[in-house]
Amino acid sequence: MKKIVFIRHGQSLYNLENRFTGWLDIDLTDEGYAGAREAGAILKKHGFTFDVAHTSVLKRAIRTCWILLHEMDLVWIPVQKSWQLNERHYGDLQGLNKDEVIARFGEEQVNEWRRSASIRPPELSKEGHARDLADPKYAGLGSNEIPLTESLLDTEKRALIYWNKQIVPHLQQNKSVMISSHGNTLRALVKYLDQIPDEKVTSLNIPNSMPLVYELDDNLKPIRHYYLCDEGEAAEDRIPRHIDLNDPENCEWIG
Repeated sequence: MKKIVFIRHGQSLYNLENRFTGWLDIDLTDEGYAGAREAGAILKKHGFTFDVAHTSVLKRAIRTCWILLHEMDLVWIPVQKSWQLNERHYGDLQGLNKDEVIARFGEEQVNEWRRSASIRPPELSKEGHARDLADPKYAGLGSNEIPLTESLLDTEKRALIYWNKQIVPHLQQNKSVMISSHGNTLRALVKYLDQIPDEKVTSLNIPNSMPLVYELDDNLKPIRHYYLCDEGEAAEDRIPRHIDLNDPENCEWIG
């Protein structure tokens, strides 16, 4: 049996301010730092260790990874970073307050942009795209590789390229793997692993700073998965099953 742990970064400043973030490189809040430390302490308490970690090139995911590994006394392991693990690109919505966007475009339209599998938000402006192209994090990438906007399926496509090229070989070598990434990127990977249909993925949410453990067979098919809390496997009343589509970042917990 092989194990991989997914962790969504801790609360970011734009999470707190209710803004669309996407590829904007926003840092963690104090709560985000604390959540990353707690996740590392929980994993260490329950005997988890890692041979390699993967993260995006955005600081909120990188810092979460660093803090978590520091808590586990694993700062020495290799950490691989890739733009292909970045959050979904929210195009011209990036930086905007979500309530203000709802007031402008309507709740139904905004929910489609946020939660559907195939619908893309409005494209980033030419000026915004030029900033992405000039960012040293993306040096070497062509203008056609850096998106103007993305759907969840677009995010899934690039994340799976990285999964198959970088993560699958580590799992096949029986290495213990951790991925520190973002809500939509992890939604895309969970969608792939659990073969969730496009129309069902709207209700899938990945909470911040809560380790999600997948146990895989030798063919890398899921045997089971669970969230990990201080007591061990999260009790049923602490597992996110549904979300309020008016505020998808907040889970509606059973119980």
